[in-house]
Amino acid sequence: MTKTRTPPEVSAETAAFRSAMRDVKPLKQVPAVAAPGKRKAVVQRRATQSAATTDPVMPLEAADTLSFRRSGVRDQVLRRLRRGLYPVEDALDLHGLGQANARDILAEFLAHSRNAGSQCVRIVHGKGYRSGARGPILKVAVNTWLRHHPDVLAFTSARNIDGGTGAVYVLLRA
Repeated sequence: MTKTRTPPEVSAETAAFRSAMRDVKPLKQVPAVAAPGKRKAVVQRRATQSAATTDPVMPLEAADTLSFRRSGVRDQVLRRLRRGLYPVEDALDLHGLGQANARDILAEFLAHSRNAGSQCVRIVHGKGYRSGARGPILKVAVNTWLRHHPDVLAFTSARNIDGGTGAVYVLLRA
């Protein structure tokens, strides 16, 4: 014995609604657009948030070189920075500092340098030889902090005469 389904009873109100709507076509869904002034800020905030959450923390060795440039900074600028062709206008040495103390001093130094109009600065973080098996702690931390700092356009490991892989040249926003 097979059961047949009987359609549920339709009220007069439902039938009238369906009859009135039978020729109606649904509208295409269009994504909402942010206001023109807010769009840039939203995109920058999302980019910063995604960079902060997706940047892999790569283990670094003492001899590893660091290099970073924001989008919009030309390759030629990074090459010139790597070759030491920008005059270093100020320098900071973080040797022997703890991570929390180094982060605060670095933030103050970058703010002071930018306010003073410096374009290129050198930061000595060390190679981490005394860190043992943990690897270069300050080098990894400085690499991360500089990538997320809004005033930093680019940075690269310094020339050997200026500290080599234990220091970075940093190009600041004008």
